[in-house]
Amino acid sequence: MRRLILVMMVLGLAAACGKRDRASAPSPALQSGEAHMSFLPSPKFGDLDPVDWQGRGPSAYPVHGIDVARYQGDIDWRRVRSGGIAFAYIKATEGGDYLDPKFRDHWRGAGRAGVRRGAYHFYYFCRPAEEQARWFIRNVPAGAGELPPVLDLEWNHTSPTCKKRPPANIVRAEARKFLNILERHYGQRPIVYTTPDFYRTTGIGRLRGTQFWLRSVAAHPGKVYPGKSWTFWQYTGTGVVPGIEGPVDINVFAGSPDQFRSWPG
Repeated sequence: MRRLILVMMVLGLAAACGKRDRASAPSPALQSGEAHMSFLPSPKFGDLDPVDWQGRGPSAYPVHGIDVARYQGDIDWRRVRSGGIAFAYIKATEGGDYLDPKFRDHWRGAGRAGVRRGAYHFYYFCRPAEEQARWFIRNVPAGAGELPPVLDLEWNHTSPTCKKRPPANIVRAEARKFLNILERHYGQRPIVYTTPDFYRTTGIGRLRGTQFWLRSVAAHPGKVYPGKSWTFWQYTGTGVVPGIEGPVDINVFAGSPDQFRSWPG
């Protein structure tokens, strides 16, 4: 009888371990790359510097995502995804010779966790657009299902090496060169990220056939960029997201979960 009980205990322990192993293993959907189409709509995140939104605020949009760089350090991407993050834009390159040291780790981590991912390039106004586009292409893989690349355009007054501010027409011409080169390579038109002051001083919003990602951390983009349509809205730079230590940028997508699943179409 004792022997029978011992055998039953061992079998029960093995079954329990098997359940734990199955639960901790990646799901077939995650292994096949389909998991990024499933996410928690309308998540709620903290903010270290909250805003009392007047009118339509970020909570009115169901699809939320983050953008990250080396400053976020190591990220627990599974916690990020389970917390409700639907997408992540990851800093890849800057100028013509800088690769973010955390790009590859973040890129792999987001992909393994099933978070839809895309890469962005921070533009440097002291190097030609062609040179910067080639550097981005050299470092960012092209793959089916990835989000369109992003060109980050903003004045960088803190740069120790380049405080150049070209005329508006030159800025727009160089941006078009960069976008065209990446579109030919990746088969997707890149998105332009920008800030209120850059938008006002350069007329970058005039670029045709281009979607925009707009920063506006104190008011709805409709007030800050009157009449301008947008795809992504960066509403805070001090967000709190499970799986990330310290503040992080949080963004919303302009459409519904179903629209996001099929975007960019």
